Amino acid sequence: MLYEVTIDGKNHHLQLERAEAGWQCRLDGLVVTVDAALNRPNVLSLLMNGKSYDIKRELTASGMNIWVSSIGYGAQIRDPRSLRGRKDGAGDNLSPRKLVAPMPGKVVRVLVREKADVEAGQGIVIVEAMKMQNEIKSPKKGILRKLLAEEGNNVNAGDVLAIVE
Repeated sequence: MLYEVTIDGKNHHLQLERAEAGWQCRLDGLVVTVDAALNRPNVLSLLMNGKSYDIKRELTASGMNIWVSSIGYGAQIRDPRSLRGRKDGAGDNLSPRKLVAPMPGKVVRVLVREKADVEAGQGIVIVEAMKMQNEIKSPKKGILRKLLAEEGNNVNAGDVLAIVE
């Protein structure tokens, strides 16, 4: 299986093949053997080179986030063989995208002013939750059209923080 994966705005090519001890993954040409188990819905446990990782997937209004420990990453996965994947990806950069709070917390810092140019993966807002600061990043290159987050405000999971066009 071949996938095109975008993590925080950086594109990667991922090839997965079944192996005797799990999966053989080829990520941008680097081969890694991974043992994977789906512990519960949207939580994948990986064992790579003797180290264990819990990967959590979170679907939001603006896309998908992947959490490794307490660090979040914006993610997109496309199957190049899929017509739907090609169609959705083709106009993706043309439509406005909402940045949403991945969890309840408090806005501790706004990194970019409204109407500023932003790059894909650039930090926009920092939300503190459970004593951890999480940088919410732009899902695409564009202009920060609307900034709804204000420093000091409490937010709920799914609240729109900003809109990037």
